[in-house]
Parts: sequence; C-alpha cells; structure tokens
Amino acid sequence: MAKDLKVSVLLDFYGQMLTPTQREVTESYYYDDLSLAEISEERGITRQGVRDAIKRSEKELSDMEDRLGLVKRFRETELALTRICDDALAIKKANGGANSEIDKLVSDIIGTTAALVESQE
Repeated sequence: MAKDLKVSVLLDFYGQMLTPTQREVTESYYYDDLSLAEISEERGITRQGVRDAIKRSEKELSDMEDRLGLVKRFRETELALTRICDDALAIKKANGGANSEIDKLVSDIIGTTAALVESQE
C-alpha cells in the first residue's frame, strides 16, 4: 500500500471526524510511518484489520473533501494570497521609493497577507 501525501493533508483537515480508532490507526500509518504489521502488533488486531481501517478512513476523508471542499478552498486562498504579495512587491518595485505612502501601503498589504497565511497553518 503506497502512502499518499494527499491523505495526510485530508487527515489534518478532517481527522477529528473519524472514529477514534480510525484516526489513531491512520495517524500511526501516515504520521508515525508505522507499517501495517507494526500497527497490528501494537493494537492487537490483524494486519488485514489495520489495512481495512486505513482504507475506510481514506475513503471517508476523500468523501468529506468531496462534500466540503476545505482543502481545495485552503489551497485557493493560499494561492490568492501569494498572488497578492507578488503584485504588492511589483508595485513597490515600480514605485522605486518615489512615493513613501505607496511603500507603506505595500508593506501593510504584505504584512496582512503574511498574517493570514500564518493563521491558516
């Protein structure tokens, strides 16, 4: 079973919506990088039981994203904020220090977008 980074992201967003067992098994597999056999031994269930729990979790996480779209919206917001910062820096460069008010506004825009990016992480 190949590990998919997408599932780790979905787990960050929707992990609390899984059952505690599903979440713990899936976190052990994706976050702690434990093998199915290691999780099986640790939890006292079969390797197939671990695999089934992870597969169910992956499907539920994917279904939640299909319904709610939080990851998609997060990425779109992140991209928009990056574009805003890039445009602000282009304005500052074009201004070349000629207008201190423009430089201040650009700094404010960059500071605000940076704070928004940090608050999303």
